[in-house]
Amino acid sequence: MGNICRSPSAEGVMRKYIAENGLQSHIFIDSAGTHDFHVGGAPDKRAVAAALKRGVDIAGFRARLVTPEDFYRFDHILAMDSANMALLERMRPPHSRARLSLILAYSALNPGDDLPDPYYGGAIGFERVLDLLEDAVAGLIEDIQQSNN
Repeated sequence: MGNICRSPSAEGVMRKYIAENGLQSHIFIDSAGTHDFHVGGAPDKRAVAAALKRGVDIAGFRARLVTPEDFYRFDHILAMDSANMALLERMRPPHSRARLSLILAYSALNPGDDLPDPYYGGAIGFERVLDLLEDAVAGLIEDIQQSNN
C-alpha cells in the first residue's frame, strides 16, 4: 500500500532473479504503492535487513505512487493483496492492456493468496514474505517465458 515493505521487497527479489538469469534487457520492473503514505521514503529498515541477508539490496529504493501511465507502461501489474488489487482495478484507465494479478498467483507455495503484510509483525514476517516472493517471482518469470515461446 505505502510501497515500503512488500513492493520494494518484490522489486528487489525480481531484480536479483532477472540479473541471475540474464534477462535485464527483456524485463523492466518498478514498484509503487496504492496509497501516498510514504512517497519519497525509503523501505522499512526491517525489509532492508531481511533482503540484505539474501543478497538483495533495496536500501536505495524510494516509495512512489502508482500512476495512470503505469497501466500502459507495464504488461503486468502485480498486487500484493486483494485490497491492493481492488484499488488497482478501480484506478485502471480504460483500454489499458496491463494484466492485473495477485503476485502469489504465481507461487506454488501459496497460490492466489494475499502476501502477508510484515509491517506490524516481527523479523520472521519479513523472512516469510521473502520466501513467498522468491517462489512467486520464479513462477512469474516462468509464466512470462512460456507465453513468449
